[in-house]
Amino acid sequence: MSSCEPSIFRQPTLEGAVVQSVSAQLVTNYSRQVTPVYYPNHDGLQVKNASFCNVTVSYTHQGQDGLVSVETWLPVDSWNGRLQVAGGSGLGPGRFDMSYGNMAGAIAEGYATSSTDAGIADPLDPYSWVLESPGKINEVLVRHWGGDILNDMAIIAKSAIQDFYGRPAAYSYFNGCSQGGRQGFELAQKHPTAFDGIAASAPAIHWAQWAPAMFWPQMLMNVMGEYPHSCELNLLTALAIQECDGHDGVVDGIISNPGACSFDPFQYVGTNFTCLREGRTMELSRAAAVIANASWTGPTDSDGNFIWYGLNHGTDLSSDATGTGIAATACTNSVCKGDPIPLAYQWIQLFVEKDPNYDYNAITRKDYDDIMRRSGAELDPIVASSNPNLAAFYQTGGKMMTYHGLYDQVIPVQATRQYYDDIREFVPEVQDFYRFYEVPGLAHCFGNGQPTTVFDALRAWVENGTVPGSLPSTLIDVYGRESNRIICPYPERVTFVEDCGDSTDAACFTCTTA
Repeated sequence: MSSCEPSIFRQPTLEGAVVQSVSAQLVTNYSRQVTPVYYPNHDGLQVKNASFCNVTVSYTHQGQDGLVSVETWLPVDSWNGRLQVAGGSGLGPGRFDMSYGNMAGAIAEGYATSSTDAGIADPLDPYSWVLESPGKINEVLVRHWGGDILNDMAIIAKSAIQDFYGRPAAYSYFNGCSQGGRQGFELAQKHPTAFDGIAASAPAIHWAQWAPAMFWPQMLMNVMGEYPHSCELNLLTALAIQECDGHDGVVDGIISNPGACSFDPFQYVGTNFTCLREGRTMELSRAAAVIANASWTGPTDSDGNFIWYGLNHGTDLSSDATGTGIAATACTNSVCKGDPIPLAYQWIQLFVEKDPNYDYNAITRKDYDDIMRRSGAELDPIVASSNPNLAAFYQTGGKMMTYHGLYDQVIPVQATRQYYDDIREFVPEVQDFYRFYEVPGLAHCFGNGQPTTVFDALRAWVENGTVPGSLPSTLIDVYGRESNRIICPYPERVTFVEDCGDSTDAACFTCTTA
């Protein structure tokens, strides 16, 4: 192992790029508490007094403005001989707090790790970088964000490892969820030799569809001029769970078989109930039934034709449970207004309309049809990561694993399921290299039921040939009981063994194809 000095690191060879600088800094006594929120596919852990060489390579592409930086952390004393690259989150490709948490977890477990900013100085402020000028996106940065620089990160990280340790990484992995999940799929599709294993969960691979789809119930509320109180949406969610909970054989307040749920919210219109938040009695409005039903069925065009998938019954629509809800409203003195997810209207303003001042609250039904159409037509060629042809990744021996929550409140799990099914057209043996797990009770990426052994299973598959089967999952049911469960590789489904009797014991569940 060499000393942490810039002079030991060669300038990596990047196609069409010019390296502007290479810096190296020794970091000592680094400590951080890392929860599974920051370290998807893993359990949480504590980083204590870690030492690593922080190598940052900055480069430009010929004929393009913008400086891209890749940051690589190289453990000084405890390298396990492997690379685990950290994916991004939201509109952030990397090199910000979420990615740094992911990198910290990797360092704590002995991995070298890396992250790229894709040339975006402030990933938390899309208004600062998406548009080159009003009416024109910054195509260079948007393409970088979309993934055309991801392979550069792999090359740079591997080069730094060779220079610092004097040998290559024995195995290379990618780890991410949401945006990070999308990046993992982008790599498998376009750079199949970059990584041996990819853990890519709740993947945002259909960005041009799901991002504006999040605005669907907000648009409907604006058109109707009615904004249901969160208590109304929460009541309908609770009633849906009450009706459909037992379809999976266990009454635990969680819908584990949402495909069997056909709950009709309109039957409860006019019902009186107590809203605890307001401390008063309310009457369930027809508008609440319309918005809840639209959130579950998903966007349609003005003629009622399918545009995109909806969310499963049981998912948080109001944001009260998770902090994020596509049908959220904000109410003051019993007067409510829409409270859209920022990413939804930012996508419409910046990526589709290319106008930071575009009034998203004035969108009509016809406007929305056009927005959804143009989003896919104009932006899929730049940001889509949904090509199901993973034949090259399969042929190189790559392995991939994904989990996706059945209660994901922003990215419908149905789209990931459809993608997995579509892979079979190109690789009928999809189970030989890719395992996909649907997780009951889990919201977007993290929370109740989040699997924490996915990456370990991936590593065992890559390095030892241990084919993943069911994986453990722990969730808290509606009664406050900690329940040990399993999750199953799709198309298998978790099934309760009734004769076993104990729904808190993982041994009482099995995987079936029925």
